[in-house]
Amino acid sequence: MTFPVFRSLMLAGLALSACSSPSTPAGQPDAAAASATSDSVAMKPTASPFGRLPDGTSAQLYTLRNAHGLQATISTYGGTVTSLLVPDKAGQLGDVVLGFDSLAGYQSPEYRKSGPYFGALIGRYGNRIAKGRFTLNGQEYKLATNNGPNHLHGGLKGFDKVVWQAEPGTSAQGQTLTLRYQSKDGEEGYPGTLQVTVVYTLTPDDALQIDYAATTDKATPVNLTNHSYFNLGAGPDVLGHQVTLPADRYTVVDAGLIPTGELRPVQGTPFDFTTPHAIGERIAQVPGGYDHNWVLNQPSGLHEAAAVYEPTTGRTLQVRTTEPGIQFYTGNFLDGSLKGKGGKVYGKHAGFCLETQHFPDSPNQYAFPSTILQPGQTLHSTTIYTFGVRR
Repeated sequence: MTFPVFRSLMLAGLALSACSSPSTPAGQPDAAAASATSDSVAMKPTASPFGRLPDGTSAQLYTLRNAHGLQATISTYGGTVTSLLVPDKAGQLGDVVLGFDSLAGYQSPEYRKSGPYFGALIGRYGNRIAKGRFTLNGQEYKLATNNGPNHLHGGLKGFDKVVWQAEPGTSAQGQTLTLRYQSKDGEEGYPGTLQVTVVYTLTPDDALQIDYAATTDKATPVNLTNHSYFNLGAGPDVLGHQVTLPADRYTVVDAGLIPTGELRPVQGTPFDFTTPHAIGERIAQVPGGYDHNWVLNQPSGLHEAAAVYEPTTGRTLQVRTTEPGIQFYTGNFLDGSLKGKGGKVYGKHAGFCLETQHFPDSPNQYAFPSTILQPGQTLHSTTIYTFGVRR
C-alpha cells in the first residue's frame, strides 16, 4: 500500500492524549458496603509483598479499589495485572484475567518456556520486528531475537521482566498506581535512554485506565501495550465470548506472523468482527487461530477499539484507545502446561488478549504509522478497559 492511504494515521503520530468518558457502572453493592468501599477509595492503594527475584530484588503487589467493589491487583514485577475482580449479572465478583497467585508462577521454567506475558506491560516494542533488525537514520540496529528469527515484545528481558518503581496515589478519577522505568541506551539493542511512565487508574465508572508516557535522548522505536488475558466467564475457554472490532481492515501476515504490508478488507472473511461474532464461530478457518492486528477505523483521538460480551455471566468489556491498531489474540499457544490461580489449568483458548498498539514491524514498514520517538517529543497514549453487565 502507498503512503497516502495512511496519511490520516500518520497525522495521529505518537504524541497522543485523551481522557475517559463515563459509562454505566457494572454493578452496585449494598449501601453499607458501598460506604465502606468509598472510604477506602479515598486512600491510596494498599501494598503487600509478592516475593523475590533470583537476584534478591523484591516485588510488591498494589491493590486498587473503587466504590463499586472492583479490585485491580498490579505487581511491580513487569507492571503485571495479576487479578481483576469485576461483578457478573448477579453481582458476584469474579477474577477476569489469567495469572498466578505468587511471583514464583511468573518465574517458573514452564512459564518462561511458553512466554505468554500474562498481564504484563510490554516494551520497548510490543509485537514483532522482523529478523530483529531495523534501520534508523542510516544506521542498522540489531535486536535480541526471541521468537524464532524475529524480535517479540521487547526481547529477552523486556519491560515485562523488570521491576518498576511504584508510587501509589489518588486522583479525581480514583486510585492510581504510577510505575516508572528507565530503559538504558542499548538495552536489548535499542538506541537511546528511554524514560517510561505508566499510570494505572481504577475509575468510578468501572474502568481500568492505562496512561503511557515516554521520552528519549535518541531517536528510537516505541510501542507500549498491556498483555492481559481476559476470560469474562467461568469456563475453561473463551470460545463463546462475542467480540466486536470496529475495523474494516487487518494486517496480513506471513507464516512468522510478520506483516506483508497488505491491509486486507475483512468483509466476507473470518476476520470480520464489525458485527458481533463468537470467538469460536469461525476460528477453525484461521490457521493457528486469531493473532492479528486490526486497523481501527478511527485512527486518532480516543476511539472505540473493541467490545466483548460473555452470555453466561452477562459481563461486558469495552475497549477505547488512542492507538491506531489492536492485536486480537486467542491464547492459541496455551497448552495446559501452566497452572494459574487456584490451580486452574490454562489450556488452549483459556483467555483472549486485546493489545492496543501501533502495527507490528512498523520500523521496517514505512507505509505504516510511525513508531519513532524523537528527542524533545513525549509519547502519550491511553487505553481504557471498561467493565459492565448485560442482564
